[in-house]
Amino acid sequence: MSTDKYQNRYRIKSARAVWHDYNGGAYFITICTKNHEHFFGKIENSIMQLSEIGQYVSENMQNINIHYPYADVPLFVVMPNHIHAIVIIDVTNCRDVARNVSTQSTPSPTDIMNEITNPKMTEIAKHQSLLCITIRGFKSAITKFANENSINFAWQTRFHDHIVRNQDEMNRIASYIENNQETWDADSYNNKNIK
Repeated sequence: MSTDKYQNRYRIKSARAVWHDYNGGAYFITICTKNHEHFFGKIENSIMQLSEIGQYVSENMQNINIHYPYADVPLFVVMPNHIHAIVIIDVTNCRDVARNVSTQSTPSPTDIMNEITNPKMTEIAKHQSLLCITIRGFKSAITKFANENSINFAWQTRFHDHIVRNQDEMNRIASYIENNQETWDADSYNNKNIK
Protein backbone atom coordinates (compact mmCIF):
# COMPACT_ATOMS: atom_id res chain seq x y z
CA MET A 1 0.00 0.00 0.00
CA SER A 2 1.49 3.34 -0.99
CA THR A 3 1.71 6.36 1.26
CA ASP A 4 1.56 10.12 0.74
CA LYS A 5 2.37 13.00 3.01
CA TYR A 6 -0.38 15.17 4.48
CA GLN A 7 0.61 18.07 6.77
CA ASN A 8 4.17 16.69 6.68
CA ARG A 9 3.06 13.26 7.97
CA TYR A 10 2.81 10.00 6.04
CA ARG A 11 -0.64 8.59 5.53
CA ILE A 12 -1.99 5.50 3.82
CA LYS A 13 -4.02 6.11 0.69
CA SER A 14 -7.72 5.28 0.86
CA ALA A 15 -8.80 1.77 -0.01
CA ARG A 16 -12.08 3.10 -1.43
CA ALA A 17 -12.73 2.81 -5.18
CA VAL A 18 -11.66 6.10 -6.79
CA TRP A 19 -14.40 5.86 -9.43
CA HIS A 20 -17.22 5.70 -6.83
CA ASP A 21 -18.28 8.55 -4.50
CA TYR A 22 -19.83 6.41 -1.69
CA ASN A 23 -22.68 8.89 -1.21
CA GLY A 24 -25.24 6.39 -2.43
CA GLY A 25 -25.55 2.66 -3.01
CA ALA A 26 -25.41 -0.65 -1.16
CA TYR A 27 -22.25 -1.91 0.54
CA PHE A 28 -21.05 -5.05 2.28
CA ILE A 29 -18.99 -3.75 5.20
CA THR A 30 -16.56 -5.54 7.50
CA ILE A 31 -15.23 -3.78 10.60
CA CYS A 32 -12.61 -5.59 12.71
CA THR A 33 -11.27 -5.21 16.22
CA LYS A 34 -7.59 -4.46 16.71
CA ASN A 35 -5.48 -7.60 16.35
CA HIS A 36 -8.73 -9.53 15.85
CA GLU A 37 -9.24 -9.69 19.61
CA HIS A 38 -12.52 -11.21 20.78
CA PHE A 39 -14.04 -8.12 22.42
CA PHE A 40 -17.65 -8.70 21.35
CA GLY A 41 -18.28 -12.10 22.96
CA LYS A 42 -17.96 -15.73 21.98
CA ILE A 43 -19.76 -18.29 19.88
CA GLU A 44 -21.18 -21.31 21.67
CA ASN A 45 -23.12 -23.95 19.73
CA SER A 46 -23.22 -21.66 16.67
CA ILE A 47 -24.88 -18.85 18.66
CA MET A 48 -23.17 -15.56 19.48
CA GLN A 49 -23.06 -14.77 23.20
CA LEU A 50 -22.57 -11.01 23.27
CA SER A 51 -20.35 -9.29 25.82
CA GLU A 52 -21.36 -5.91 27.27
CA ILE A 53 -19.63 -4.04 24.46
CA GLY A 54 -20.93 -6.58 21.91
CA GLN A 55 -24.48 -5.80 23.03
CA TYR A 56 -23.79 -2.08 22.64
CA VAL A 57 -22.40 -2.69 19.14
CA SER A 58 -25.56 -4.60 18.20
CA GLU A 59 -27.86 -1.87 19.57
CA ASN A 60 -25.93 0.86 17.72
CA MET A 61 -25.98 -1.06 14.46
CA GLN A 62 -29.77 -1.58 14.80
CA ASN A 63 -30.27 2.15 15.41
CA ILE A 64 -27.77 3.61 12.96
CA ASN A 65 -30.56 5.31 10.99
CA ILE A 66 -31.41 7.48 14.03
CA HIS A 67 -28.00 9.14 13.91
CA TYR A 68 -27.43 8.91 10.15
CA PRO A 69 -30.85 9.27 8.47
CA TYR A 70 -29.39 8.61 5.01
CA ALA A 71 -28.02 5.21 6.16
CA ASP A 72 -29.88 1.95 6.65
CA VAL A 73 -28.55 -1.40 7.87
CA PRO A 74 -31.08 -4.08 6.88
CA LEU A 75 -28.81 -6.96 7.90
CA PHE A 76 -25.75 -7.38 10.12
CA VAL A 77 -24.02 -9.85 12.38
CA VAL A 78 -21.77 -9.18 15.35
CA MET A 79 -19.02 -11.78 15.62
CA PRO A 80 -16.38 -12.15 18.38
CA ASN A 81 -13.88 -9.88 16.62
CA HIS A 82 -15.67 -8.27 13.69
CA ILE A 83 -18.95 -7.06 12.29
CA HIS A 84 -20.41 -7.76 8.87
CA ALA A 85 -23.20 -5.49 7.65
CA ILE A 86 -25.09 -4.46 4.59
CA VAL A 87 -25.21 -0.66 4.61
CA ILE A 88 -27.43 1.24 2.22
CA ILE A 89 -26.75 4.95 1.69
CA ASP A 90 -29.70 6.82 0.20
CA VAL A 91 -30.08 10.59 0.63
CA THR A 92 -33.55 10.47 -0.98
CA ASN A 93 -34.76 8.65 2.15
CA CYS A 94 -33.21 11.26 4.44
CA ARG A 95 -35.74 12.49 6.99
CA ASP A 96 -35.91 15.54 9.20
CA VAL A 97 -35.15 13.73 12.46
CA ALA A 98 -36.26 16.57 14.73
CA ARG A 99 -39.75 16.69 13.20
CA ASN A 100 -39.76 13.08 11.90
CA VAL A 101 -41.22 14.15 8.56
CA SER A 102 -39.87 13.77 5.07
CA THR A 103 -38.00 16.77 3.75
CA GLN A 104 -39.52 18.62 0.78
CA SER A 105 -36.32 18.50 -1.23
CA THR A 106 -33.60 15.90 -1.35
CA PRO A 107 -30.60 17.06 0.74
CA SER A 108 -27.25 16.84 -0.93
CA PRO A 109 -24.31 15.10 0.80
CA THR A 110 -22.85 18.61 1.35
CA ASP A 111 -26.10 19.75 3.07
CA ILE A 112 -25.99 16.74 5.39
CA MET A 113 -22.30 17.25 6.17
CA ASN A 114 -22.88 20.96 6.90
CA GLU A 115 -25.36 20.02 9.66
CA ILE A 116 -22.55 18.47 11.71
CA THR A 117 -22.13 20.86 14.66
CA ASN A 118 -18.46 20.30 15.53
CA PRO A 119 -16.45 22.69 13.30
CA LYS A 120 -13.44 20.36 13.08
CA MET A 121 -15.66 17.41 12.16
CA THR A 122 -17.52 19.58 9.63
CA GLU A 123 -14.24 20.36 7.86
CA ILE A 124 -13.22 16.67 7.86
CA ALA A 125 -16.69 15.63 6.69
CA LYS A 126 -16.48 17.88 3.63
CA HIS A 127 -13.79 15.56 2.31
CA GLN A 128 -15.47 12.29 3.32
CA SER A 129 -18.26 10.25 1.81
CA LEU A 130 -21.49 9.57 3.67
CA LEU A 131 -20.48 5.92 4.02
CA CYS A 132 -17.18 6.86 5.68
CA ILE A 133 -18.88 9.40 7.95
CA THR A 134 -21.39 6.75 9.05
CA ILE A 135 -18.79 4.07 9.80
CA ARG A 136 -16.41 6.52 11.48
CA GLY A 137 -19.25 7.80 13.68
CA PHE A 138 -20.35 4.27 14.56
CA LYS A 139 -16.80 3.25 15.51
CA SER A 140 -16.36 6.44 17.53
CA ALA A 141 -19.56 5.78 19.52
CA ILE A 142 -18.37 2.29 20.44
CA THR A 143 -14.93 3.57 21.47
CA LYS A 144 -16.55 6.28 23.62
CA PHE A 145 -18.76 3.66 25.33
CA ALA A 146 -15.71 1.48 26.00
CA ASN A 147 -13.78 4.42 27.48
CA GLU A 148 -16.70 5.54 29.67
CA ASN A 149 -17.14 1.99 31.00
CA SER A 150 -13.42 1.21 31.46
CA ILE A 151 -13.56 -1.55 28.84
CA ASN A 152 -10.22 -2.42 27.24
CA PHE A 153 -11.08 -2.07 23.55
CA ALA A 154 -9.66 -0.92 20.22
CA TRP A 155 -10.67 -1.04 16.56
CA GLN A 156 -8.51 -2.03 13.64
CA THR A 157 -7.93 1.13 11.64
CA ARG A 158 -10.11 1.51 8.56
CA PHE A 159 -12.82 -0.89 7.39
CA HIS A 160 -13.41 -3.08 4.36
CA ASP A 161 -16.20 -2.39 1.90
CA HIS A 162 -17.54 -4.13 -1.17
CA ILE A 163 -19.91 -2.27 -3.48
CA VAL A 164 -22.96 -4.50 -3.99
CA ARG A 165 -23.67 -4.35 -7.72
CA ASN A 166 -26.75 -6.52 -8.23
CA GLN A 167 -29.42 -8.64 -6.54
CA ASP A 168 -27.47 -11.91 -6.95
CA GLU A 169 -24.53 -10.41 -5.03
CA MET A 170 -26.92 -9.08 -2.38
CA ASN A 171 -28.46 -12.54 -1.96
CA ARG A 172 -25.04 -14.24 -1.61
CA ILE A 173 -23.87 -11.64 0.91
CA ALA A 174 -27.10 -11.89 2.91
CA SER A 175 -26.73 -15.68 3.06
CA TYR A 176 -23.11 -15.33 4.20
CA ILE A 177 -24.10 -12.90 6.98
CA GLU A 178 -27.03 -15.03 8.12
CA ASN A 179 -24.85 -18.16 8.33
CA ASN A 180 -21.69 -16.54 9.71
CA GLN A 181 -22.13 -17.77 13.29
CA GLU A 182 -22.68 -21.36 12.13
CA THR A 183 -19.50 -21.32 10.04
CA TRP A 184 -17.32 -19.64 12.70
CA ASP A 185 -14.95 -22.61 13.08
CA ALA A 186 -13.86 -22.21 9.45
CA ASP A 187 -14.11 -18.40 9.34
CA SER A 188 -11.02 -16.54 8.13
CA TYR A 189 -11.52 -14.00 10.97
CA ASN A 190 -11.39 -16.73 13.61
CA ASN A 191 -8.03 -16.23 15.35
CA LYS A 192 -7.11 -19.89 15.12
CA ASN A 193 -7.36 -19.63 11.33
CA ILE A 194 -5.28 -16.45 10.98
CA LYS A 195 -1.75 -17.29 9.89
